[in-house]
Amino acid sequence: MAHIDYYLGTISPWCYLAGDRLERIAQEHGATITYKPLDLMQLFPRTGGQTPGERHQSRKDYRMQELARWRDRLGVEMTLQPAHFPVNMAPSSYAIIAAQQDGSGDTGGLVQGFLRAVWAEDRDISDDAVIREILTAAGFDPAIADKGLFAGAEQYGRNLEDAVAAGVFGAPFYVVRDSGQTFWGQDRLDFLAEHLAAG
Repeated sequence: MAHIDYYLGTISPWCYLAGDRLERIAQEHGATITYKPLDLMQLFPRTGGQTPGERHQSRKDYRMQELARWRDRLGVEMTLQPAHFPVNMAPSSYAIIAAQQDGSGDTGGLVQGFLRAVWAEDRDISDDAVIREILTAAGFDPAIADKGLFAGAEQYGRNLEDAVAAGVFGAPFYVVRDSGQTFWGQDRLDFLAEHLAAG
């Protein structure tokens, strides 16, 4: 059985555009997923990149065009300039880590809930009340937000180190542990599916 490490940022528009395709691909091919939220703003400079705010204006302009194109291509609701962006990714990431360890709800749905809150609902995912609502909607005890705080913080830091060691430099980034194959971007999910199908 193949296993996929999914490196993500809870405010990444590209992770939002991925939707639930990874989960559907994994189900189809009998693969498992470990969700590994991390601090993208630390990842970029450590792997030769720049944070979005530091990039040249031409890259910022192109990014906005591409987001609009993919929004329209995928037919998803998306606010290109959300009310709460960027915000601190740590609290929502801690919640995902704690929820995954708990295992009582839908972790994929939780990840998508946070991303949808930013990009389609204009909600602040660094706000404790919002985090609790999204946990509840995904079938988790909202108290996880408090109980998993310490363990979540530790794992969040480890996820960044794991990402750098695995060659991750952006998000979404998918690493197939068994083969060592890596896939960067929501537009590479078809390649991931083909790789899993090939066994």
